[in-house]
Amino acid sequence: MHNKRMLARGVSLLLALGLVAIGCGEDKAEDTKTDSSTEAPSDTTDTKSDGVLAGMKGTTPLVDLGDEFKTRMKTIDPELSDFNYGAESYDAVIIVGLAIAEAKTDGAAYGDKVNGITRGGEKCTDFKGCMAIIEAGGDVDYDGASGPLEFSGNGEPTEASYGILQFGTMKDSAAGTKCEKTDECVDDSLTKFVKATAPESADVPQVPVSATREGDGEVTIGTLLPITGSLAFLGPPEFAGVKLAIEEINDAGGLLGKPVKYEEGDSGDTENKVAPQTVATLLSKNVDVIIGAASSSVSLSVVDTIVTAGVAMFSPANTSKKLSSYDDKGLYFRNAPSDILQGQVLADTIIADGMTSVYVLALNDDYGTGLAEDLQAGLESGGASVKGTKIYDPKAADYSAEVSEAKDSGADAIVLIGFDESSKILAKMKEQGLDLSTVYGVDGNMGNALAENFEAGK
Repeated sequence: MHNKRMLARGVSLLLALGLVAIGCGEDKAEDTKTDSSTEAPSDTTDTKSDGVLAGMKGTTPLVDLGDEFKTRMKTIDPELSDFNYGAESYDAVIIVGLAIAEAKTDGAAYGDKVNGITRGGEKCTDFKGCMAIIEAGGDVDYDGASGPLEFSGNGEPTEASYGILQFGTMKDSAAGTKCEKTDECVDDSLTKFVKATAPESADVPQVPVSATREGDGEVTIGTLLPITGSLAFLGPPEFAGVKLAIEEINDAGGLLGKPVKYEEGDSGDTENKVAPQTVATLLSKNVDVIIGAASSSVSLSVVDTIVTAGVAMFSPANTSKKLSSYDDKGLYFRNAPSDILQGQVLADTIIADGMTSVYVLALNDDYGTGLAEDLQAGLESGGASVKGTKIYDPKAADYSAEVSEAKDSGADAIVLIGFDESSKILAKMKEQGLDLSTVYGVDGNMGNALAENFEAGK
């Protein structure tokens, strides 16, 4: 639709980052707000215990969750070590639940209420508190675990928080903590947060629901999240967030007078192609919303099927700008920000580190190519140069040639935009003598799972 295309075209970012390091324990991070006008054989290289990942940085949509929310998440999954997109998954369920409560139906019509739940009313921060406002006839503005949200009319946030993550050995960490499973991991004491706000032109009018589906009075939440595939490392926190939200909704009395039901499904990835069958199964079980997918490309492969059935799709992790202007019948939502924002945040981080030239390695899909474009725009607007961009096959048997090209470019830094194959590429970088502290990652690979795979030679 025309209004939705405005977002993709209109976001030209001018972020001035103010980054404040956070300490562990009692020290809290101060968020600095910035406005904008706008898959191969295992490499068996021995990477364990040598600390080569220390210093590698990367960006991911992230807020300072705090110990209380992490503790709640761990009641669902005690093994959690990463929390990426856990808060977003939690908020997706809460927002949908509140929209259903306000619309008094679990049919497609509740989609018209979703965006309004996140803005313009009385502030509330949990399901029970928000429900009290709705039951009293009021209008809510839910500020969730993942941030203030403030959805535009096309169902995506106009405000976002990013975490600048950094790997460390944790042996001499300022936090005094140790990695749970590896010799290296994300050092939380070095994490910095930055807020980014889209320009007024990105705040497009409401896209009305144009599909029909009657509700049955019994709310069922389905998930299309990664159990298998190249983003499986994102699955645990996402599933935990969904389950936590459903548990808390049911503890507060459920929706439409009944407990919320849950149907779990695997999104897989674009290679194993399990998503279409998962979607068919979920739709046969009369789900009212599908939370997912994590991969933008997977979402794009099934969104038409879902919204045509009159079912809402709500992704906690899609960041491709392609989805901003997609004709989704008013039923696709996401609370992860567009990569137009991430590209600028990452660019400004690299420039602030004194890097003036960059080589980009990006996987060949909508997410990888789109973020590479947005990163280049941000780097060049900040005075840095892109020495080259290599779009690679995430299922390649070997990455020696790609790494050699990056090394031979002479760039100050390398940006690796990838998924779980990133550990194999990093192993090749180490093998060829590259300094991994000058490598930057993104939300598709930054996390403790990357260190686990890297040290295991996967």
